[in-house]
Amino acid sequence: MKSTRTLLILSLATSTLHAQDADLAKKLANPVADLISVPIQSNVDFNVGPGDGTISRTNVQPVIPIGINDEWNVISRTILPIIDQQGIDLAGATDEFGLGDTVQSFFFSPKSSDPIWGVGPAFLIPTATDDVLGGDQWGIGPTAVVLKQQGPWTYGALSNHLWDFTGDNDRPGVNATFIQPFVSYITATKTTFTLNSESTYDWRGNEWNAPLNFVVSQLLKVGDQPLQIFAGARYYLDTPDGGPDWGLRFGLTFLFPKS
Repeated sequence: MKSTRTLLILSLATSTLHAQDADLAKKLANPVADLISVPIQSNVDFNVGPGDGTISRTNVQPVIPIGINDEWNVISRTILPIIDQQGIDLAGATDEFGLGDTVQSFFFSPKSSDPIWGVGPAFLIPTATDDVLGGDQWGIGPTAVVLKQQGPWTYGALSNHLWDFTGDNDRPGVNATFIQPFVSYITATKTTFTLNSESTYDWRGNEWNAPLNFVVSQLLKVGDQPLQIFAGARYYLDTPDGGPDWGLRFGLTFLFPKS
């Protein structure tokens, strides 16, 4: 009788853990989920410029939800790039390592909605440690996301537009639209397959930078710490002159679910 009771308790505990893992995997596919996470995303692009150089961008991307009342969250999403470029042979570009410019977004999002959505402001902050790695411009504009989650599927789009409002007058201004359509599928083993495009249109130069990304992610635990590891590749559908042909993406996301 005791062994039967023990097996029942273990079975219930395992079912609870599986449900929690499924919930975490689903939240990770949602850019405005009520979940603190810290993705560290490395991107390496190849065949850049006539010298066939490489650019490595490691983005530190903390996502912090802030409850403002019983119905609304503000989701803070930060992208701080650490850039290492080598063998670049383009006008004004040299081998360099340091910080790039930060993009800070705030999404006002209802705690419960179908479809899921959020809107708010985005800011460009000139944190670059070298002129080669950033534009030395302050920027602002709107950002929005909308998505639908049905069973194992998540699909939607995130976008922003940034204009410069002050900065170095000798540097080019900012007038750029970012569009990120995405679709993902989560398996029973909490493996997520994601296809997206992270396209930017520069209205000053009338140029697209449009990579198509395919990424495979796996949710797991190290001790009591849940995290997600991921890896994938991308192909550039369109780039400005001297842009890369293809690249790799890999990294991990630390998760801090509410207890």
